[in-house]
Amino acid sequence: MPEGYLPVFIFAVFALAFPIVALGAGKLVRPSTPLSTKLEAYECGIRSASDSRGRYTVRFYIIAILFVIFDVETIFLFPWAVRYRQLGWFGVAEVAVFLAILVVGYVWAFKKGALEWV
Repeated sequence: MPEGYLPVFIFAVFALAFPIVALGAGKLVRPSTPLSTKLEAYECGIRSASDSRGRYTVRFYIIAILFVIFDVETIFLFPWAVRYRQLGWFGVAEVAVFLAILVVGYVWAFKKGALEWV
Protein backbone atom coordinates (compact mmCIF):
# COMPACT_ATOMS: atom_id res chain seq x y z
CA MET A 1 0.00 0.00 0.00
CA PRO A 2 2.70 2.63 0.82
CA GLU A 3 4.46 2.00 -2.48
CA GLY A 4 1.35 3.36 -4.24
CA TYR A 5 2.02 6.73 -2.60
CA LEU A 6 5.59 6.98 -3.92
CA PRO A 7 4.62 8.89 -7.11
CA VAL A 8 2.51 11.29 -5.04
CA PHE A 9 5.43 11.88 -2.66
CA ILE A 10 7.84 12.48 -5.56
CA PHE A 11 5.39 14.92 -7.14
CA ALA A 12 4.96 16.76 -3.81
CA VAL A 13 8.75 17.06 -3.45
CA PHE A 14 9.05 18.51 -6.95
CA ALA A 15 6.08 20.82 -6.34
CA LEU A 16 7.74 22.21 -3.22
CA ALA A 17 11.27 22.32 -4.63
CA PHE A 18 10.47 24.07 -7.92
CA PRO A 19 9.40 27.47 -6.49
CA ILE A 20 12.22 27.41 -3.94
CA VAL A 21 14.83 26.69 -6.61
CA ALA A 22 13.30 29.23 -9.01
CA LEU A 23 13.27 32.00 -6.41
CA GLY A 24 16.80 31.16 -5.31
CA ALA A 25 18.07 31.22 -8.90
CA GLY A 26 16.30 34.53 -9.48
CA LYS A 27 17.93 36.05 -6.42
CA LEU A 28 21.36 34.99 -7.68
CA VAL A 29 20.83 36.27 -11.22
CA ARG A 30 18.92 39.55 -10.78
CA PRO A 31 20.68 42.86 -10.25
CA SER A 32 20.33 44.35 -6.80
CA THR A 33 20.66 48.14 -6.71
CA PRO A 34 18.21 49.55 -4.15
CA LEU A 35 18.35 53.26 -4.95
CA SER A 36 15.88 55.71 -3.46
CA THR A 37 14.35 56.27 -6.90
CA LYS A 38 13.84 52.55 -7.42
CA LEU A 39 12.18 52.16 -4.03
CA GLU A 40 9.51 54.78 -4.80
CA ALA A 41 6.04 53.69 -5.88
CA TYR A 42 6.28 55.40 -9.28
CA GLU A 43 9.31 56.44 -11.29
CA CYS A 44 7.51 59.16 -13.25
CA GLY A 45 9.14 62.03 -11.38
CA ILE A 46 5.98 63.24 -9.62
CA ARG A 47 5.94 62.87 -5.85
CA SER A 48 2.92 61.06 -4.50
CA ALA A 49 0.33 63.25 -2.78
CA SER A 50 -0.70 60.69 -0.18
CA ASP A 51 -0.10 57.17 0.99
CA SER A 52 -0.79 54.68 -1.78
CA ARG A 53 -2.09 52.11 0.69
CA GLY A 54 -5.50 53.69 1.12
CA ARG A 55 -8.29 51.60 2.57
CA TYR A 56 -11.38 50.70 0.59
CA THR A 57 -14.69 50.16 2.23
CA VAL A 58 -15.83 46.56 2.51
CA ARG A 59 -18.98 47.41 0.53
CA PHE A 60 -16.86 47.75 -2.60
CA TYR A 61 -15.69 44.17 -2.30
CA ILE A 62 -19.18 42.89 -1.47
CA ILE A 63 -20.65 44.56 -4.55
CA ALA A 64 -17.79 43.27 -6.71
CA ILE A 65 -18.26 39.70 -5.45
CA LEU A 66 -22.05 39.91 -5.91
CA PHE A 67 -21.54 41.15 -9.45
CA VAL A 68 -19.17 38.31 -10.28
CA ILE A 69 -21.43 35.67 -8.71
CA PHE A 70 -24.64 36.81 -10.38
CA ASP A 71 -22.96 37.61 -13.69
CA VAL A 72 -21.31 34.20 -13.93
CA GLU A 73 -24.54 32.47 -12.98
CA THR A 74 -26.36 34.12 -15.86
CA ILE A 75 -23.83 32.57 -18.25
CA PHE A 76 -25.52 29.26 -17.48
CA LEU A 77 -28.48 30.54 -19.51
CA PHE A 78 -26.47 30.23 -22.74
CA PRO A 79 -26.60 26.42 -23.00
CA TRP A 80 -30.34 26.57 -22.35
CA ALA A 81 -30.75 29.15 -25.11
CA VAL A 82 -28.86 26.90 -27.52
CA ARG A 83 -30.92 23.78 -26.71
CA TYR A 84 -34.27 25.21 -25.67
CA ARG A 85 -36.17 23.56 -28.56
CA GLN A 86 -34.94 20.09 -27.55
CA LEU A 87 -35.65 20.70 -23.86
CA GLY A 88 -39.25 21.80 -24.35
CA TRP A 89 -41.36 22.73 -21.32
CA PHE A 90 -39.02 20.87 -19.00
CA GLY A 91 -36.24 23.28 -19.97
CA VAL A 92 -38.52 26.26 -19.48
CA ALA A 93 -39.39 25.03 -15.99
CA GLU A 94 -35.70 24.53 -15.16
CA VAL A 95 -34.81 28.04 -16.27
CA ALA A 96 -37.77 29.47 -14.37
CA VAL A 97 -36.50 27.81 -11.18
CA PHE A 98 -32.96 29.00 -11.90
CA LEU A 99 -34.08 32.60 -12.47
CA ALA A 100 -36.29 32.45 -9.38
CA ILE A 101 -33.24 31.49 -7.32
CA LEU A 102 -31.31 34.43 -8.83
CA VAL A 103 -34.15 36.83 -8.03
CA VAL A 104 -34.33 35.55 -4.45
CA GLY A 105 -30.57 36.16 -4.19
CA TYR A 106 -30.91 39.70 -5.52
CA VAL A 107 -33.79 40.47 -3.16
CA TRP A 108 -31.85 39.06 -0.20
CA ALA A 109 -28.77 41.13 -1.09
CA PHE A 110 -30.91 44.24 -1.53
CA LYS A 111 -32.63 43.77 1.82
CA LYS A 112 -29.28 43.25 3.55
CA GLY A 113 -28.17 46.60 2.12
CA ALA A 114 -25.30 45.11 0.13
CA LEU A 115 -26.27 46.98 -3.04
CA GLU A 116 -26.40 50.44 -1.42
CA TRP A 117 -23.29 52.45 -2.17
CA VAL A 118 -23.55 55.06 0.57
